[in-house]
Amino acid sequence: MQLSLKGKVAAVTGGSEGIGRATALRLAELGAKVAICARRAEVLEKTAGEIRKLGAEVFAVTADATKADDMARFVEQVVQRFGRIDILVNNAGATGQLAFDAVDDAAWQQDIEIKVMAHVRTARAVIPHMKQQGGGRIINLNMVGAKHPDARQFPTTVSRAAGLALTKGLSKELAGFNILVNAVAVGKIKSMQQERRAARSGMSVEEHYAKTGKTIPLGRMGEAEEVANVIAFLASDAASYVTGTCINVDGGLCGVL
Repeated sequence: MQLSLKGKVAAVTGGSEGIGRATALRLAELGAKVAICARRAEVLEKTAGEIRKLGAEVFAVTADATKADDMARFVEQVVQRFGRIDILVNNAGATGQLAFDAVDDAAWQQDIEIKVMAHVRTARAVIPHMKQQGGGRIINLNMVGAKHPDARQFPTTVSRAAGLALTKGLSKELAGFNILVNAVAVGKIKSMQQERRAARSGMSVEEHYAKTGKTIPLGRMGEAEEVANVIAFLASDAASYVTGTCINVDGGLCGVL
């Protein structure tokens, strides 16, 4: 099966590193024009340069997913630049995993802002454009803990569970407009966050990845590119009858479907 996104416009939030970067690169490889946003301009521009080397058209916007107006501004600037948005990948968001009694109100609110409200705001901004053009794809990044929460995973699992409800509800509301809404739930994926976790534990990155991999049925941590491949499938015509679902990309870690 050959996937192609030629002629499509994709917008990826949190597109400067990790899964967002890998996704932006994969969508560009498949022929899409790609817009990315993130907070750090220098990292954002580095990824934009990688996309340009693929021969793809890219538009980079500095924006903060926790700020109420930034996601709407990002969407509007992308539409001004490319004339449309066919694919929205809601990726922005770090993982906060603490014991319940260690999370104060400010941390709860910050987590909800970046993992729920940022998705709400980008969807709210992009949906009118997708309706007008006759369809589109919204793909929300999530985590398997939203389906199968464990101890000491607050506030992330609660915010991510809200993201699943948003995905399912929107999929039903927008199906008649040919706007397909899905989620991808990741497990333990190699990332800068994982590397920072290794540093805090006093282990090398390689040791951390090897130790963590032993807890996963496939015996290793996932690569960002493996998540990007699933996102690319959901963005493509191959997934034209898939909406309202959440695909686990976790090496078999999650205890539920």
